[in-house]
Amino acid sequence: MRYGFWMPIFGGWLRNVEDENMPATFEYAKEIAQSAEKWGYDLTLIAELNLNDIKGTEADSLEAWSTAAAVAAVTDKLEIMTAVRPAFHNPAVTAKMAANIDHISGGRFTLNVVSAWWAEEARQYGGAFTEHDERYDRTDEFLAIMKGLWTEDEFSYKGTYYDVQNTRLAPKPVQKPNPVLYAGGESPRGKKSIVENCDAYVMHGGTVEEIEAKIEGMKQLRSEAGQEPLQAFGMAAYVICRDTEEEALEEWKRITDVKESAGYAGYQDFVSKSQLEQQVKLNDYSVSNRGLRPNLVGTPEQIADRILAYEKVGLDTLLLQFSPQLEEMKRFSEQVMPVVEEKRNAQETRA
Repeated sequence: MRYGFWMPIFGGWLRNVEDENMPATFEYAKEIAQSAEKWGYDLTLIAELNLNDIKGTEADSLEAWSTAAAVAAVTDKLEIMTAVRPAFHNPAVTAKMAANIDHISGGRFTLNVVSAWWAEEARQYGGAFTEHDERYDRTDEFLAIMKGLWTEDEFSYKGTYYDVQNTRLAPKPVQKPNPVLYAGGESPRGKKSIVENCDAYVMHGGTVEEIEAKIEGMKQLRSEAGQEPLQAFGMAAYVICRDTEEEALEEWKRITDVKESAGYAGYQDFVSKSQLEQQVKLNDYSVSNRGLRPNLVGTPEQIADRILAYEKVGLDTLLLQFSPQLEEMKRFSEQVMPVVEEKRNAQETRA
């Protein structure tokens, strides 16, 4: 299992807790990234939203790509997975930026391709916001241009949304043929785009049974399309680790006490503009990315058992959220990671 974490560029992950003691500043992001390398984490995901979907649209949040470049320059080992939303980017310029950050990082820059869902953000920031399936049509063209520029000396493309002619991009990315492209999607159209254009699949939090079904479904779709197997399967999850199960459940109750707050500004857009396989209730939405659904809540031993259950059904990458981030990431690295390893070794010995 690879252990990743979401960079807290929004100042936290909890919509019902105003101050999580994790400021939306680069200084804090830098401290987390450098500490994470020491603690055994493998990658970080930097989300891209121009408005703060967690703490409210008036709250501070960091811009994803400039943050990614800065983190790349002050780390040595972390994979830096950064979201890209075609509705807000020029594909040729984005390909150039990605290649540059890949060089800054020494080949550690990857992309999480997101086709967008928040209509209000698009209105405020001038992003193109169209019907659901059309957003994936745009994404397909966007990725075709980026891949072409990363691999060919000169590339031309004329489509419905983009027109680039005789374009040259140098230097090419360090990674060949391209930085790894992750993407998530639950609709048939979204999955089609991922199967045809991307390298790895990432999911919101789900139960073991839900994640197993999604992994097997994507494997089948990829095989039917005649494509190579996907390189990775990742899942978002929020961790509550405590010495006792009772303490963990008390924290769970505290953070899911749904209140009227600005953090729910995007809720209706998320549930109405997306095509989701599972109903998302306000309780699920109280923590970002359905993070409580995997139930990584309890003692280190309980959490380790659940992680191994996900590993057994094919999940290989966790994208974790914590609050407060620095302290709880350290606790997880010291108390959960070693237990997972011990339990895995014991299982292998018995086998």
